[in-house]
Amino acid sequence: MREFLNQLLQVSLDAAPWLLLGLIVAGLIKVLIPTRWLNRWLGGKGIRPMVNAALLGTPLPLCSCSVVPVALSIRRSGASKGATTSFLIATPENGADSIALSYALLGPVLMVARPIAAIVIAIATGFSVSMFVGDDSPAIESDAPESDKPQSCCEDQKPEPVPTPKKSCCCSGGKSTCATRKGINWRQIIGEFKGAVMRLFDDIAFWLAMGLVLAALINTLVSEGQIASWGSGLPAMVMMVLVGIPMYICATSSTPVAASLLIAGVSPGTVLVFLLAGPATNLGTMGIIRKELGMKTASIYLTGVAVGAIAFGMLLDQCITQFEIGTLTQHAHEHGQMLPDGLSYGAMLLLGLGMLIKAIKFTRQRLTRKRPTSCCHSK
Repeated sequence: MREFLNQLLQVSLDAAPWLLLGLIVAGLIKVLIPTRWLNRWLGGKGIRPMVNAALLGTPLPLCSCSVVPVALSIRRSGASKGATTSFLIATPENGADSIALSYALLGPVLMVARPIAAIVIAIATGFSVSMFVGDDSPAIESDAPESDKPQSCCEDQKPEPVPTPKKSCCCSGGKSTCATRKGINWRQIIGEFKGAVMRLFDDIAFWLAMGLVLAALINTLVSEGQIASWGSGLPAMVMMVLVGIPMYICATSSTPVAASLLIAGVSPGTVLVFLLAGPATNLGTMGIIRKELGMKTASIYLTGVAVGAIAFGMLLDQCITQFEIGTLTQHAHEHGQMLPDGLSYGAMLLLGLGMLIKAIKFTRQRLTRKRPTSCCHSK
């Protein structure tokens, strides 16, 4: 039990800053990027939206948790299910930071193979979703969603119109200052940003908590030494997929683990499977995908990542054997924690407080639903 709690704390500390970053990026996308631009670039039919989404997500330093709110934001801004799926796969498997670290710890072969495999898998899986599920466009969110507006339970009673206050304009020296007052409405922008972040957090909080608990359980039961003992070949690759799917591990933190596996004698292809399957999936992400995109999309997502990772792993081992390619591995002596402790603990406490507030609100809603009342009654 103590080991499980330690693993839960470590997983939460690893995930919290990146999740907070993802929520911030999602809010900025909602506020700064026009919806029609995202709809035009990531919406529509054909393979182009999947390619655009994969290329957009590749350089972003977002992990498997932080990519979820960003993906939901672009989905609700008009991206198709296929493009959203492509973005969800390509983004956590890549990143400018993880690619640079791959060169330092894994050598040039895996550094090149990793992003190429991730982009191809993302595009192929996204295109499969568009073929078998469809490219339906979501109902684009308005700045003030209906759920946030006070509604009357009596449809026949309409609220009285509120008169719009007249705007005053002060002029001095014969020159109007109204032009300078029609600038950026920072209060409105901050309100939209806050609303987008809070709505996304409410949608992912439950599945995120479940995913972190299950990831800590997997980390407690399966150690790095056990993974290295599986060796190489197809059975080892299948085991990498089965372990990587429920685990939480981001692309950057998975790179030192992959270097350790290479030193332990695991083949580069098997290590590539771990690098592809681990960051792209975890139980929390899969729960959110099932909720937001549907069970069929979630099934295609899992199948595409698993089959694609194994296929590229076997291809890499075959190419290394066939062409006698050498792999350069430089294992860092101490990779340690990649973010300051204060930042990790602060982000974890902030998100934990948000989850606690959400749990209290949910409990109150459940209690009030047991006592239905009607505001419409005849006298």
